[in-house]
Amino acid sequence: MSHPASEALFERARRVIPGGVNSPVRAFRAVGGAPLFFTRGQGSRLVDADGRQYLDFVGSWGPLILGHAHPEVVAAITAASQAGTTFGAPCAGEVELAERVVASYPGVEQVRFVSSGTEATMSAIRLARAFTGRDLIVKFSGCYHGHADHLLVAAGSGLATFGRPSSAGVPEPFTACTRVLPLDDERALETLFAQEGGKIAAVIVEPVPANHGLLPQRPAFLARMRALTREHGTLLIFDEVISGFRLARGGAAERLGITPDLATFGKVIGGGLPVGAFAGPRHILSRLAPDGDTYQAGTLSGNPVAMASGIATLDALIREDGWRRLESLGAQLEQTLRPVLDAAPCPVHLVRVGSLFWLSLHEAGAPRTAETLPEGAAQRFGRLFHALLEDGIYFPPSAYEACFLSLAHTGADFEQLAEGLRRAFAAS
Repeated sequence: MSHPASEALFERARRVIPGGVNSPVRAFRAVGGAPLFFTRGQGSRLVDADGRQYLDFVGSWGPLILGHAHPEVVAAITAASQAGTTFGAPCAGEVELAERVVASYPGVEQVRFVSSGTEATMSAIRLARAFTGRDLIVKFSGCYHGHADHLLVAAGSGLATFGRPSSAGVPEPFTACTRVLPLDDERALETLFAQEGGKIAAVIVEPVPANHGLLPQRPAFLARMRALTREHGTLLIFDEVISGFRLARGGAAERLGITPDLATFGKVIGGGLPVGAFAGPRHILSRLAPDGDTYQAGTLSGNPVAMASGIATLDALIREDGWRRLESLGAQLEQTLRPVLDAAPCPVHLVRVGSLFWLSLHEAGAPRTAETLPEGAAQRFGRLFHALLEDGIYFPPSAYEACFLSLAHTGADFEQLAEGLRRAFAAS
């Protein structure tokens, strides 16, 4: 099916925007075809520029945990913007949202707001280096922490590898202090700490990795990481930009029973507007300017409209018992899809953690490490994506991206997805 309005917009966009998009995955390069342009959303549905409606499992990549255009969030944004869209000065909203974060997340006493997840992780790492007086940081292959230069790294060879740039424009010295380890491997972690533990400022990890597929980690692996960082005076940073306030009120930290030294947030705490944050105990956060010697700033940080959106979202989740309901919706989705996936003509494995889910096309089952799909499986996903799209179901345009549920999704939506998958598998 053609999408003439989207195709015309994309042609215009390619003349004035690199690649025609403002974030690479939107370009549909992994699945083929031209991206859709959307004009509005309501609840669990999106409408494209051609007026066609879709059941949405992307949810703007996670922040729309209440669904599109939730009335309370829209009302909060409207009221805040009518009072002024930005002040470049303190406002009550940033205090109120910070109080909600502090009251919700384990070990957090103070919060610094920024405008994106990349800013949050970049700033948390700078703070960790200042607090420890060390330079090295450790990340894990398959975990994404935004596009700051020192985090755009790929693993080299060997057990505990030096990071090398994974993007043009990143000088090698920028990643020389980054070490990259495999997920799900205590021995690699122990070896690195035995070799360089006294030099490591921070270990940063997605406690529920969701950027190379959904890769739930063994609690024992994360507990060993927590023990080693404490033993060596290294800060443990949980990147909860996706999982924070989605998997539980206290994020993955609450769900796993592991408290990090610092945590980063985004997505849900902005309720659909650009908000990020990093947070931790007072004795670490006090190193930030203006009280301390570690500089971090942002003209639009704590923006009153964005703060209002985040407050309305969190208040609705708390009032509506949102996290229990999302867990119930996830279980219902799993029950509905299981027979369809079991009957699929090729390996398809449902991976779910709360309201996050992923269809893994790996032959051997759902992985815990960052494994590349065989070319045939990647092509199968492209066909599956377009079959669902033609059936009015919008999935992430990449075989490695997780899907998101919202409180606006219903059992009828899950039945629609099951029927769409049946038809897609039958046609493949």
